[in-house]
Amino acid sequence: MEDPTDIPDYYYGSEVTDPYPELCNLDLNPSEVITQTYIHSIICAFGLVGNALVIVTYIFYKKTKTMTDVYLFSVALADLIFVVALPFIIYNEQHGWLMGQVACKILRSAYSINLYSGMLLLACISGDRYVAIVRARRSFGTRSRTLIYSRLICLVVWVFALTLTLPTLIYTELYEEYDLTTNSVTMMCQLSFSKYETAKLMKVLVPSLQMAIGFLLPLSVMVFCYSSIACTLVRAQSRQRQKAIRVILAVVVVFIVCHLPYNMALLDHTLSLFKERSCEAEKIKVQVLAISRSVAYLHCCLNPILYAFIGVKFRSHFRQIILDLWCFGKKYISNARASPRTSDFCIPGRMSLDGSNNMSSFSV
Repeated sequence: MEDPTDIPDYYYGSEVTDPYPELCNLDLNPSEVITQTYIHSIICAFGLVGNALVIVTYIFYKKTKTMTDVYLFSVALADLIFVVALPFIIYNEQHGWLMGQVACKILRSAYSINLYSGMLLLACISGDRYVAIVRARRSFGTRSRTLIYSRLICLVVWVFALTLTLPTLIYTELYEEYDLTTNSVTMMCQLSFSKYETAKLMKVLVPSLQMAIGFLLPLSVMVFCYSSIACTLVRAQSRQRQKAIRVILAVVVVFIVCHLPYNMALLDHTLSLFKERSCEAEKIKVQVLAISRSVAYLHCCLNPILYAFIGVKFRSHFRQIILDLWCFGKKYISNARASPRTSDFCIPGRMSLDGSNNMSSFSV
């Protein structure tokens, strides 16, 4: 997991390759830290609410009946893991790492798991929609029998994501760092290596895997699938095709806007790892990485909107959740006041919705 307030160890400096870190202080200034804290807090709040609603909807209101449903549930789960871990990481980084070694490794691995699993699952969603729309005739009558395969694919994706996260999990360590400006010792949780060869390999391998598998691969799949879908919709005589094409365009554009700046900055920083850099130039790169990384984090908040709430039937489930929460709240208040009158008028509607309704590929 990348450091949300500072540059990660495998991007610049370590106990092996940077023996004089005091010569160039790459820490963000207090105003930048405060700004990032507010931004990350907003991301956590909206990401937690949005993805929790998706999970609650699939568990209690809309059963997973299609491959896309299974993928959307897994994407929401991956995003939820990240937004839950992010506040703890922010707090520990700003106050010194107060948690132990186990929490250090787990929390640092949260973003890596979210990155690989989430991005690959988004590629799976685009592939499933491609089969459903472009190959509709060939896939007719078979998609209902592929629900088990979608769950198997999700399992493979999660195992693959955990495997790719192993370098972060293994080499993330908790260690003491002496701060010359305050003459104090703080606990740090970052990637740390005992051998120069290992450090050189991991400093290139980790960001390269993130760019290749966490961005380029899903982007290529999405561009191919959604381009084919858009062409099919253009040829189709449908009143909804323009809206559907706008949805497709929004999905691709948001993905590129959120992740392209960070991956470009990450690529530039990785290519210059073993070159001599000035302190000022490195500070600029650190700031660019921090800003672009925050933009990339926004995608976990936008996923529920782009892939779930945009569907008509899903929005009806969402409205039913709000109604049920209001009903249960009224009932709780009435019970607390020893007055059962409100509960007589409030009937939760969780079971009133048809669980067999499936979200269409591009319903608006």
